Amino acid sequence: MEWRTLLCERFEAVLRITTNRPHVLNAQSRVLIRELDEALRLAGEDAGIRVVVIAGAGKHFSAGHDLGSDEEMADHELHPRGPAFADELRYLSSLYYETALRWRDLPKPTIAQVQGYCIMGGLMLAAACDLIVAAEDAQFADRSVRWGGAHVQYFSMPWDLGPRKAKEYLFTGDYLSAREAEQAGLVNRVVPGERLAEETLALAQRIALNDPFALRMAKLSVNEMLDAQGQRVALEGAFKNYMLTIPHRMALGTYGEAARRQGGRARVRAVRERAAKTGDG
Repeated sequence: MEWRTLLCERFEAVLRITTNRPHVLNAQSRVLIRELDEALRLAGEDAGIRVVVIAGAGKHFSAGHDLGSDEEMADHELHPRGPAFADELRYLSSLYYETALRWRDLPKPTIAQVQGYCIMGGLMLAAACDLIVAAEDAQFADRSVRWGGAHVQYFSMPWDLGPRKAKEYLFTGDYLSAREAEQAGLVNRVVPGERLAEETLALAQRIALNDPFALRMAKLSVNEMLDAQGQRVALEGAFKNYMLTIPHRMALGTYGEAARRQGGRARVRAVRERAAKTGDG
């Protein structure tokens, strides 16, 4: 199958899917998200694939959702969203939250191969994977507070980092280095950048030596234990809280059609200017 935004490579029982938009730091357009979702669905159905690696072309894993590239704006013109808040809820739930849940629950082990920026939507993708192997230069961040939001749509950081570290990480909007992320439990391994692809593939191939049904059941047991502790309910609640921030962000000028046309940097600038005027920053 041909993809507009992905590169797919087979290494026997391992499939590596690479998001291929390095000119925009692998920002996730709607096309990319839908293609990635379809590629993972097909991988889940292919009996010859036992492990999936997800990578990003170029220097960065992903800078998050596409906030206004020419391709993304053209897609929005062709396929506009509905005007009502209920339309926005359905759109965001379908495109981001429910999609990330499918990635989390893929019946095969997944490994995120992360270098450079892994922020916002990029972090959502990595967090939905079972394992994360990071290059030494990897940086992780959810910077939502910097433009009036709370967090991303699929928000699992309290489970990945622990509640106190997650709060610090959210409240500041600062980056976590690869080593900090490893110490906190978000990242499994940190390796030199020049060995990232090699080390990630070696781990995937080692896992792929095992029985596929056993791998599926092992993953299912861990995910079901997390859900028994309340993870899925918490993810749903966090998404609802995310939706509650949208009217606030629209009032700030950091969400909606005008904000999309301005781009991400303009959103951050608008919040900082407001904070400077009101003293609430």
